[in-house]
Amino acid sequence: MRFRKTLLATAVLLLAAGFAHAQDKSLGGIKGKVRVEVGSASGVTVVLRQGERELSQVSTDKNGEFSISKLQPGSYGLTFRKPGLSVGAIENVEVKAGKTRSLGDRLVLTIDEGSIAFIRGSVFTAEGRSVPNAKIELAKVQEDGTTKKIDGRLTTETGSFVFRLSPEIAKYRITLKSDNSEPISKDVDIDGPAVYRVALSLAATPKP
Repeated sequence: MRFRKTLLATAVLLLAAGFAHAQDKSLGGIKGKVRVEVGSASGVTVVLRQGERELSQVSTDKNGEFSISKLQPGSYGLTFRKPGLSVGAIENVEVKAGKTRSLGDRLVLTIDEGSIAFIRGSVFTAEGRSVPNAKIELAKVQEDGTTKKIDGRLTTETGSFVFRLSPEIAKYRITLKSDNSEPISKDVDIDGPAVYRVALSLAATPKP
């Protein structure tokens, strides 16, 4: 009796496994990798749709990769969204039974300049002339007053510089560093997507 029950249970499991395998062979999937112009490719929302109808959504992992499985064969569209980046889309992705369609890493999301904050600045001498190749550091001012450096660069030939930032409310400190004078800093309060301008001037060189 026990042997018959065991045999029956085994048969049921094999039947279920065979049914699942058959199901898998009748379905397909989509996978790919998203690259971004600036920042991290993780957390990009990938919306699966047919026409304008949204079917499901997943998010990219830390490497910008995503995978959507158990799809009926057919043609699909994908929309890619992340705050601060342009919306991306891929149309007419054909999914075949038993296969996973790979999109590679051909999609690159660029910066959406209407949804980020810019700090644009210029560096001048005490006499008002532009200073190229001046060292500029960007730091975020923490709640306790301490700062954390997050970026740095040299000014252009016209003495200008620009930083692209998240539009969330925060305070940043721009510091001009020179071998011939003390560092000069200015704080900039960010409270939304906009262009924030700052000018920094080198101290006059003492006359001998």
